Amino acid sequence: MSAGRGRGCRNWRRVRGVADSPEAVRAACDVSRETMARLEGYVALLRKWQKALNLIGRGTERDIWQRHITDSAQLLRQAPADGRWLDLGSGAGLPGLVVAICGDREVTLVESDSRKCAFLREAARATGARAEIRNCRIEDLHGDPEMRDFAVVSARALAPLPELLALSAPFFGSETVGLFQKGARWQDELTTAAESWIFDATPSGSLTHPDSVVLRITHPVPRSKAAADGNMSPAGDVSPEDATGHGA
Repeated sequence: MSAGRGRGCRNWRRVRGVADSPEAVRAACDVSRETMARLEGYVALLRKWQKALNLIGRGTERDIWQRHITDSAQLLRQAPADGRWLDLGSGAGLPGLVVAICGDREVTLVESDSRKCAFLREAARATGARAEIRNCRIEDLHGDPEMRDFAVVSARALAPLPELLALSAPFFGSETVGLFQKGARWQDELTTAAESWIFDATPSGSLTHPDSVVLRITHPVPRSKAAADGNMSPAGDVSPEDATGHGA
């Protein structure tokens, strides 16, 4: 499976050291004036609702463009150019709503907090984002036949990788790409996850923090299921030990 750069984001480069402003996004990718206006509208709403809902960490508000918007938009460079996108534990819409705005693509956002869903609906309406909001627990969708074979499944700061695989695997098809943003202990999470899961993993260095990565996950299968089926390796199996380096 190939990972395209995604619509709306091209000419990617690292943006460390860029002052926190809309220019942080411009330094990361080429976006139209219309898209920047939509992102600015989203950020204005985020700041407004933040006072009541604490949508993002209070210590990160001053770095919102770099820490949250650019960090979310960077997923488009690793995503297939087309296909349905599922964002789990969307919270403030990071990364899902930013992806919908920057990539101009359909994204399903799953969030259990009804107040945050109210924000997501208002933000999607105001920005014209093609977003479907599901107000429910992730596990409640595991048996839904319509929630299958997404092109991309994403999550940001949702759960450690072993738990995240359990939450996300039911939405994978043979061509699905999981894009999971992880911090400095990402290698430990890979090692732990490999004890109970078989999966392909490729890390790529984050555009916004030197110790963070985007983990590109495919073919996740519980080891217990693989053993019962007599198949202990997905296509192109990559062990965590083989994925210890990460590039730009």
